[in-house]
Order: sequence, then structure tokens, then C-alpha cells
Amino acid sequence: MKIAYPGIAYPDDYSSASIQRLVDAAESDVLFIGNPRIKIEPGPRMFDRMAQVIRATGAGWVYGDAVGRPRIDYQRGSIRDGFDFGPVVGVSVEAARESGIQPDWRWGGLYDLRLRISERRAVMRIPEPLCSVADAPAAGHAQFDYVDPRNRDYQVEMEQIATAHLKRIGAWLSPRFEKAPAPARAFPVKASVVIPVRNRERTILDAVRSALAQSADFEFNLIVVDNHSTDRTTEILRTVGDSRVTHIVPARRDLGIGGCWNEAIYSEACGQYAVQLDSDDLYADDGVLRRIVAELEAGPYAMVVGAYTLVDFSLKEIPPGLVDHREWSRENGRNNALRINGLGAPRAFDTSVLRRIGFPNVSYGEDYAVALRISRDYEIGRIYDSVYLCRRWEGNSDSALPLEVANRYDFYKDWLRTVEIQARMRR
Repeated sequence: MKIAYPGIAYPDDYSSASIQRLVDAAESDVLFIGNPRIKIEPGPRMFDRMAQVIRATGAGWVYGDAVGRPRIDYQRGSIRDGFDFGPVVGVSVEAARESGIQPDWRWGGLYDLRLRISERRAVMRIPEPLCSVADAPAAGHAQFDYVDPRNRDYQVEMEQIATAHLKRIGAWLSPRFEKAPAPARAFPVKASVVIPVRNRERTILDAVRSALAQSADFEFNLIVVDNHSTDRTTEILRTVGDSRVTHIVPARRDLGIGGCWNEAIYSEACGQYAVQLDSDDLYADDGVLRRIVAELEAGPYAMVVGAYTLVDFSLKEIPPGLVDHREWSRENGRNNALRINGLGAPRAFDTSVLRRIGFPNVSYGEDYAVALRISRDYEIGRIYDSVYLCRRWEGNSDSALPLEVANRYDFYKDWLRTVEIQARMRR
């Protein structure tokens, strides 16, 4: 059901044809496009303020905060189709007409227009509460989406739009890769399972046992970086009693997950390959490590990413179940990685390559940062079968996040994309 407000245009859908009709029919220099699924109460000067900013700055696209719901600033790397602009955006009609829209998109007309406008003009946030949201949007409809984002055809179209944008700005990379280098030094073992941990007394022993239970025809070890746990985690780790386990407690107390990974990969105990296992997750069976290493060597790849099954604390499968990130392809994965929010799990790395890059010392997006950087030069191998059980439970860090935290995380990932896009444009 559409909720009409004077001055706001509501598209029938987000196809190219619908968006083009709105642009062609615009009778003013500013077009206000609304999300028909969200009921709002416009502030007393919402329209005037958005138009004022467009006219004063020459911006092509503006959006604002809502009461109690601040948004984040747009960057060059904010190219994901799920960026939250709120329920209303203001578009310069001149910018829309000079940018044009590719005519054949079924769902991505507005997304295509936004990216095209961003290539010529600014996309600006107005950090002021311009409206109130009377009805919270249904889950999955917080942005200007039109279908279930899990729809495969939808994802393919969004990838095509983003890829065309990267080509136009000179940030697209062809599927030509450097080979992962041969190790320049001897490693103590073939592979190291790396577990950063803080305060996971309920799950750490399950994770350790999952790693130690791996069956392989090569030597491997387990490096647990215990980031000054204040519960019984440290005590539990000290009782493991297996010579394959290296228990590191960092000297520093200011490390995020990325900093803990650095403690592991730069240690003398680290093997030729470093393989992820989070402290509340498990490998699906005892052959996972063997399969991951075989895939790394088959490339040879600088990085391999597997697929996982989402489970609850008792390991019962929960929706959406298997997450395999099949949107990744050899031909275009390194470009589509700039549109999506993650590549999957578990992640495994060639340690020689990883040591040249290092992890950023943060606790969110550290793996995405490394994957983007690796993909700039090297091919990333994929395993599409589930090899990993990813727990979601009340103590899991991926549980529902407060808005302030979610905004901070989204802004950081957009910043990572900005850095990577600018680096690729300089190649």
C-alpha cells in the first residue's frame, strides 16, 4: 500500500522504466523519491532543506536523518545496494537527466541512477532529523529494495550494475591474477588453526576440540590468542594439555580481533597456512582442515573461503541455514566483493602473503579488509560445501546490534571499500 505525501514521488517498483518515468515527469529541479513501504511524518522544512542543499552545493543526491535514527555519510566506497538512505531521497533532476539510466534493469533502476550520479556529483547526507518514521519498516525492507535480497536473479542484476560502475570509474579488475609465492622460509608446521578469544568459557573447549580432532596427513597446530579473558576461558585453556596447542596471552591490552590475528601469524609457531576458527564455532567434520589445505595448494591460492551453516547454541540449524556466497565467481568475484558485506567462512590464508599485509587492529571488518587487499592481486579459492558450523546465540558478537554500533560498522566497511577502490583506480 502506498502512503502518499504531497511532493513525494513513489515508483511502482525500482525498475529502470519506473525510475525513468519519475525523472521524465519531474516538474521541478528537485525530485523527491519515497519508499512506499514506510510511513513517515515529514518535518516542517524537510523538502525545503533537501532542495536548499542540492541548489547550494550542486549535489546530485541528498538524504537525511530521521528522529532517533541517524544515518552515515556517503563515501566513494558506499557502493553496496543496501545502503540505508532512509525513506526519502532528494535527487537533482538535472543530475538525473545528465547521468541517464541503463534501460533494462528489473529491480536496480534507482541503484543504477545513484551510482551514475555519484560519478559526477556529490551524494550528501544532511545530518539533521528531517522526518519521523511513524511505522518501522519490516525486516529486510529498511532500504529502497524491491524483492528479497536473497533472490539470486536480484543479486546478479545488482552485481552487473556495480561492475559497470567500477568500469566507468576505472576501478574494475580483470580476472588476471598473480600466483601465490612459494614460501621463502621453512615453517614449523603445514597449517595453524587460529582462534582469537575473549570470555568464551561456554564454547572455547568445543572449538579447541574441533580443531584438535582434525585428521590430516601433515603436521598442524592450534594457536589460541587469549585476549585477557576475565571469565574462566584462560583457566580452561591451561587444562587442555596438548602439545599442539600454543596459548598466547598478548602483552598489550588494546588489541581487537585483528590485532590478535597478528599475534598469531607473526609468531614463530605459525604454519605455512593460517586457518580461521572462531571461539564459538566448530568445523563440520574431521576432514575440514585437510580439505582447506588441499584447496590452497591446488591454486595455489593466497586465500580460500569456505561455506558455513548457521546454527544455534545447541548446534541445531537455524534460518537461513547454508550460507555459501555463490555470488562469488572467478571472473568477477574480486569486483563484486566491493558490493557485498563479506565473503564467508571459514577463511584460510597463505601465511607468507598474509604477513605482508597484516590485519587492521579492529574487531569488525578485519577479515573483510584483508580479503579485499588480497583479492587486488591474488585469486581467492572457494569451497561451496558447508565445512563450518557458525553459532548464533545470545552471547555471540553477531547478535542484533544497537544502531550506533551498526552505523559504525557500516561506515568502516564503506571506508575499507573507499581505500580499495582508490587503490585500484591507481593501478
